[in-house]
Amino acid sequence: MFGKLARAVKGLFCDTQSESAQGLTEEQIQTEFKKRYHHFKLLLTANKKALELMTEMEEALNGRRTFGMAFIRAHSTGVSVNVYKIVEHLNAIAPGKYAELYNRIKDIQRRIGECLASSCTLETAPDLVIPLDQAGRDQADLVGGKMAGLGEIVRRTGLPVPPGFAVTARAYHRLIEHNDLKDEIYRLLQTAGPDDQRNLLILSSQIRNKITEAELPSDVSKAILGAYETLCRRLGREASVSLRSSALGEDEAGQTFAGQFSSKLNVGPEDILQSYKEIIASKYSPQAMTYRLNRGIPDEDVAMCVGVMAMVDAVAGGVIYSRNPLDIRDDSIHIHSAFGLPKSVVDGSVGTDEFVFERERPPRLTARHIREKDQAFLCLPGEGVCRAETSGERALAPSITDEQALALAEATVTLEAMYGAPVDVEWAIDASGGLQFLQCRELVQLPSQTGGGSDRVYGTPLVSGGVTASPGAGFGPVFVVRREADLLQFPRGAVLVAVEAPPRYASIIDRAAAIVTEKGGAAGHLANVAREFRVPSIMGLAGATHLLSPGTEVTVDADGRAVYPGRLEELLAEAEAQRQPAPERVTPMHAILRRVMDQITPLSLIDPNAPEFAPENCKTLHDVTRFCHEKSVTEMFNFGQEFHFSKRAAKQLKYKGTAMKWWFINLDDGFVGDVPGKYVKLEEICSIPVGALWDGIIAIPWQGPPPVDGRGLMSIIVQASTNPHLEAASHSSFAERNYFMVSRNYMCLSSRFGFHFCTVETMVGDRPSENYVSFQFKGGAAEYSRRRRRAQFVGEILELQGFVVEVNEDASFARINGGPEEEMLRGLTVIGYMLMHTRQLDMIMHNEPLVQSYKQKILDDLVKVVGQPLHVPPPCPAPAAETTA
Repeated sequence: MFGKLARAVKGLFCDTQSESAQGLTEEQIQTEFKKRYHHFKLLLTANKKALELMTEMEEALNGRRTFGMAFIRAHSTGVSVNVYKIVEHLNAIAPGKYAELYNRIKDIQRRIGECLASSCTLETAPDLVIPLDQAGRDQADLVGGKMAGLGEIVRRTGLPVPPGFAVTARAYHRLIEHNDLKDEIYRLLQTAGPDDQRNLLILSSQIRNKITEAELPSDVSKAILGAYETLCRRLGREASVSLRSSALGEDEAGQTFAGQFSSKLNVGPEDILQSYKEIIASKYSPQAMTYRLNRGIPDEDVAMCVGVMAMVDAVAGGVIYSRNPLDIRDDSIHIHSAFGLPKSVVDGSVGTDEFVFERERPPRLTARHIREKDQAFLCLPGEGVCRAETSGERALAPSITDEQALALAEATVTLEAMYGAPVDVEWAIDASGGLQFLQCRELVQLPSQTGGGSDRVYGTPLVSGGVTASPGAGFGPVFVVRREADLLQFPRGAVLVAVEAPPRYASIIDRAAAIVTEKGGAAGHLANVAREFRVPSIMGLAGATHLLSPGTEVTVDADGRAVYPGRLEELLAEAEAQRQPAPERVTPMHAILRRVMDQITPLSLIDPNAPEFAPENCKTLHDVTRFCHEKSVTEMFNFGQEFHFSKRAAKQLKYKGTAMKWWFINLDDGFVGDVPGKYVKLEEICSIPVGALWDGIIAIPWQGPPPVDGRGLMSIIVQASTNPHLEAASHSSFAERNYFMVSRNYMCLSSRFGFHFCTVETMVGDRPSENYVSFQFKGGAAEYSRRRRRAQFVGEILELQGFVVEVNEDASFARINGGPEEEMLRGLTVIGYMLMHTRQLDMIMHNEPLVQSYKQKILDDLVKVVGQPLHVPPPCPAPAAETTA
């Protein structure tokens, strides 16, 4: 009894650690962890890609892009492939433990296949040409994005578009197949690279020559010429035409291919077929090839369709932006015009007139800027176009009248309503004064320089920046969530503000007016759910929890990426008007996408601590990604606890000539090279996270254990003498050891200070979405109430330093998920300090004034070590004399 008691008391002032030998050699341990670490990194990459694809599908469903069956099939396949990879990697990390997930994926893929099967006929339509008035956005796979958009204008708005037809993707494939060009083009492309401009120019010339010199299949040439004759009969004359590219993917949101392909203007009947081949060949222009290479767009995804329309002999033309492209909050209409064909405006070759309209009914002209226009592009009498000089009063005259500008502004409002998004419109006015619309695509806007709304309209934001994770605007009081228990108090209609964006916050998504987080992004789990429930959300907004005070009423402008004080009625009304579903979402293509996404994006697995958080309850691919991501982190975190090491498995740290009680296992590239002998020096360790942790460990010397009164010491002695787990620890061969498993970007530390256990796991690299710091603190030698209070004590401090914390009984769990390298290193330095300075504090946890004194000292120290805390705490009360019963 006395021997046990003596060992327990001695253990209070020693660094100890237990060991459960696994009988594995150093090489076996390293090999096993390298394998798991490799699969873990690949799992994170696949998870990120799957969520990005889901985000693109949601944007398409919400009317943000033109798409067809190729888009639906490619994205559903891409998500499935990446989710399968995720499951493969998880089962490699934990062999055989999650085999049930394969059955779940198989069932979900079967349901997706059933959704796609009914739509096969849309994909395999045999048409070589389609009249423009029969095209539409649901036929984007057949006629390309540009012609699908024009066809939609004809079918749904009645606005004037030159008559014509589209030469389909089927015709393009016939040309390539008929001349056996596919393999030859593929062979040449293998040598292409976006940075090798000289080689790219040569390849471009070779491929374009092969296409322009190729024989056009007879069925294709007959179809094109037949459609042209039909067009001439409709016009009552032989007409010159314009030929425009309409590639698959062209004019999609964020992927416009603007100016990458050719157009042919004022083409006569004898040159239509050759012009068609030249536009097909422009798929391989140097700029188009560079665009695809840099955007990662596969060559086979871009089938080149071509639009053929009656040529408009324009007296004026130009471009309209339905909103300000340089400020996402400016909704004024900007009309740019010049004399002659709109080519001069598109090319930027002349000065342009600008007419600005406020969005009223009817639109109100608020600004007119007439500039000198010294030249114009005009149609030649036969075919082709020429550049003509203008001078004198003509050059300074308005290119269009105010009445014509108003008609254009009114038409633009109609086009924007049809698209359900801001638009970029090309237009022309013919000799009779009639308007013609030549192109319409979604406008890419930049945020204002303040990161949010314009000061002129909405004032100064409380905070701005981040990314729009879910569009819209919301109003409500700020409710800061710092711990999971806070969710139980979340009031309906509040604005959720938090450091991170974990999926479990989706449990209150139906009560939130808006979401603002400091971490996360548009491709995260919570972002996906927010879009599904249409909850405006800004993520990645640094400092939000510090700058937004609890209870303050705010308006969250997710589109403008800003949070304003008070209620902004104008902004909320505008967001509500835009919230209405656009009519195009009920097209057959949107219906198919909706059915497919019902099997992919809904998230039902939210709380990892709930009993239903299990493989058999994964109903969608999103559920599978959520489950696997959570379990992969858990499995990696537990590695150090499952695999204990023999004395030969690691090298002991020698610091300033002294052998420390720290042992390092190099998993991959954690050392600068081969380190002979049984010791390793700190300068021989090149693990990035180890350096930051060590900075915290040595920052301020530990002053030793706190003073112990008789009651505190007796509590610990009794606990130590009766707890068999502590007895086993006191004479383990693993005693007094702290083990690091390291690579350059990864670290896992299993340590024991006194009688409490700590585990630190982290990944720190140049991919913020994959970075994390995870810390677990548990145990102690005192009775349960003191151990629990110390766990709370540790959690409170880490929470003020920006960690997300959970306290469960006598254990604290703290983490930082996602963020730049600097943030991870700061968190590790905090953890390093805490490892050294929270030792043996359980013995004073019954004395609240002393606890607060130690807490204030630690917070003051951390200011010296890492700077001001992210969340400034209230001052701790001064310690008072303790009274005893």
